[in-house]
Amino acid sequence: MIEKSDVRAAAARIAGHVRRTPVLESDAFGVPLWLKLEQTQHTGSFKARGAFNRLLAAAEDGALPPSGVVTASGGNAGLGVAYAASKLDVPARVFLPRTAPEVKVAKLRALGADVRPVGEKYADAQEAALKDAADTGALLCHAYDQPEVCAGQGTIGLELLEQTGGAFDTALIVVGGGGLMAGVATALDGEAKVVAVEPERCPTLHTALAQGEPSTVPVSGVAADSLGASRVGEIAFDVARRAGVGSVLVSDEAIVEARRALWDRHRLVAEHGTAAALAALVSGAYRPAAGERVAIVVCGANTDPSDLVRP
Repeated sequence: MIEKSDVRAAAARIAGHVRRTPVLESDAFGVPLWLKLEQTQHTGSFKARGAFNRLLAAAEDGALPPSGVVTASGGNAGLGVAYAASKLDVPARVFLPRTAPEVKVAKLRALGADVRPVGEKYADAQEAALKDAADTGALLCHAYDQPEVCAGQGTIGLELLEQTGGAFDTALIVVGGGGLMAGVATALDGEAKVVAVEPERCPTLHTALAQGEPSTVPVSGVAADSLGASRVGEIAFDVARRAGVGSVLVSDEAIVEARRALWDRHRLVAEHGTAAALAALVSGAYRPAAGERVAIVVCGANTDPSDLVRP
């Protein structure tokens, strides 16, 4: 479990290492809406926040070993870890599925990471990363289920409150493993409601809430490269129950259309996983009450933009 004090501590720790990303007020989708442009973060996603908090906290405790850091990732978490490691001058090994998009693999190598493709799913990469950490003594940086990682992601929520003056009622947050949701829901506790949004074909939190505990689910679809964890994290599940976070599901078709709408209306390039949050709004999977004000984290842009322009 994490507390708001952990998120505040993370904000102080990572200040100067990550960008304070802008907020765009939008009138293009029928409701008062703020878009937190986290795709402008270092490496193109929010993951640098949690990675820096994990590595810097370990360094403070003298627990950042010479063997460096190891992580498993669909791409974005690995990029965050590789970037943080490069800035702190420690080696990084990143295990990822062979299905990871080439745009992310190329960026990982450009950051100097030791890239280890393995298996076809995130779970395969995670198993390999756990073994590597045990064998080498490297610091394991989990993609979404460590307190420091979740607290680092939660700094987005603190920024949203400051940048909007707390003017929103609800934040729509995409969930794969749930680290972003766990951090933001903790940061916004008592300030705004958080609603989780998941692809119909990657329903980790939705299934866990229905069954009363995290369980493994099959994952596929257009957003699987970034939201393809097959099991929601224990921290995210605990935070969701504590904060009363519900989950709505969106179709691949709605995600594709929302991604294109971000481009058409605001010229924002976003991953399919990012667009899932907006898909909930524009498809009607989440229907705000009259006068309800909504914030969305546009949390990643590591995608091939060639299919955004309509023929």
